[in-house]
Amino acid sequence: MISNWRVTVGGGNRSRWGPAPVTYGLIALCGLVFLVGPASGLNPAYGSGDALQAAQRAYFHRWGVVPAELFEGSPGAALTPATALFVHGSWVHLLGNMLFLYVFGVMTEERMGRMQFLLFYVGCGYLALLGYAAANADSGQSLVGASGAISAVLGALLYLFPRARVTSLLPFLFFLPLRFPAWVVLPFWAALQWLAAGRASDGPGVAYLAHIVGFGLGLVFAWVRFGPATRVKAAPAPAPEGENQP
Repeated sequence: MISNWRVTVGGGNRSRWGPAPVTYGLIALCGLVFLVGPASGLNPAYGSGDALQAAQRAYFHRWGVVPAELFEGSPGAALTPATALFVHGSWVHLLGNMLFLYVFGVMTEERMGRMQFLLFYVGCGYLALLGYAAANADSGQSLVGASGAISAVLGALLYLFPRARVTSLLPFLFFLPLRFPAWVVLPFWAALQWLAAGRASDGPGVAYLAHIVGFGLGLVFAWVRFGPATRVKAAPAPAPEGENQP
């Protein structure tokens, strides 16, 4: 598992791409929704113990995607692939997704533009959850989280910045910081999701299929929308002392 990420392009940090209000706004909105909802455990209105667990189940069922209900034609259920993007099931779920969005969203937003990035994020996230629900149409288990939309951001970044350097900490190498180009790291990540989805034969759990669908949608969107002329082909950033550069 790759546990930490940082992206550089052309010798500079991603902060050179300037402010990213949509990315930061999405992070803030997801954080706020989580804090006021029952999953955080911080809102006394939901009680504690069994009452809190019951409130969490009802909350996820209302705002999350329930595949068995999605295709019944209910207008409310048709909105859940959009609302589920802003709901997370635990602190680990929230922080993991928001870390990925923070690291990879800034450059992608700057390249696409604010409004286009927002529509891209919500649209691809909706379709990723819809694809997962279609593959598990008989499931009554709720699905929440921004993973599908964030996977689309990763797919778009791979196309737009294939030579961007991703600094990763690998646990099996004693957390040594290694820097790889995006065209190595992100396809490797997608392959891991594909393998994990193939093993998830017991029904919904971690929505690996939504990750794959989102990643593919992001890659195709960037290819169709921007074309080869807009890809950033900056020289790889030099590795700072103490880091290994392939």
